[in-house]
Amino acid sequence: MPTMNFAQALTDAHKLEMERDPNIYVAGEDVGVYGGIFGVTAGLLDQFGEKRVRDTPITESAIIGTAVGAAAGGLRPVIELMFVDFIGVAMDQLYNQAAKIKYMFGGKAEIPMVLRAACGAGIGAAAQHSQCLEAWFMHIPGLKVVMPSTPYDAKGLLISSIQDNNPVVFLEHKMLYGVEGEVPEGAYTIPLGKADVKREGEDVTVVATARMVHFALSAAEKLSAEGISIEVVDPRTLSPLDEDTILESVKKTNRLVIVHEEVKFAGSGAEIAAIVAEKAFDHLDAPILRVAAPFTPVPFSPPLEGEFIPSEEKIIDAVKNVTGK
Repeated sequence: MPTMNFAQALTDAHKLEMERDPNIYVAGEDVGVYGGIFGVTAGLLDQFGEKRVRDTPITESAIIGTAVGAAAGGLRPVIELMFVDFIGVAMDQLYNQAAKIKYMFGGKAEIPMVLRAACGAGIGAAAQHSQCLEAWFMHIPGLKVVMPSTPYDAKGLLISSIQDNNPVVFLEHKMLYGVEGEVPEGAYTIPLGKADVKREGEDVTVVATARMVHFALSAAEKLSAEGISIEVVDPRTLSPLDEDTILESVKKTNRLVIVHEEVKFAGSGAEIAAIVAEKAFDHLDAPILRVAAPFTPVPFSPPLEGEFIPSEEKIIDAVKNVTGK
């Protein structure tokens, strides 16, 4: 099986789907000539031409607004918003239009569009280019929210997202673009709404998203040397959320730690914790703990940014807390 990095896996997914379906087009700031600021759309302009790979003005409301109209008219846009932080100027087009049209028209109109955006801290991009905002989108009925952690998942989930007939917000942590892994040649899909158990264990369930999956796996390896067995569950899709896999894991381990880079207050972990508390409370032998960012904008200062981002050490401390070891 060939090895690709996260960005290359996404590029491959774009190419395969655009070859398959002429109704798919790509649009966004610098997606054409420049190939995307993280290289995800590199080579697409040369292969598919300007009609299907469109560099746009710096107008997020227009990028999303035209995609909604195009999707309603039968095309399948895959648009790049560059940084998820820019979504604020186009929220009406996303949450009031894309998410609601199918419902308001009784299913007679569909919006098969994918909105890709980079998220997350770690490169010193400061408060307006480093946020994780997935909880915003989870709260909107009609949107699907995808957040892969590996190149294999990124390719399979993006293909599934492009083929889906609903609007999908596809979030890519910018610190993962260079992460390498085995990725099958050719097209394959990963069902939206299906979590993946990245590591099996017996003592504690750790539900982690995006970059934090890698931190959790590293923490699990270190804890195994101390006799603590960690099960790492990656939701992959936050909406729809695979409650069954999470609940089954918690019923096995009887303990839960949730790790994400969003701020802790009202983050995705709060919803996961609530679901487990409502549906598996009797299986818990310890309080649910969350490891997440503090309730503050992302700092520019490298030492402060490092402290802002949840660490392996904080995951290890939380696991030891719930196990009493």
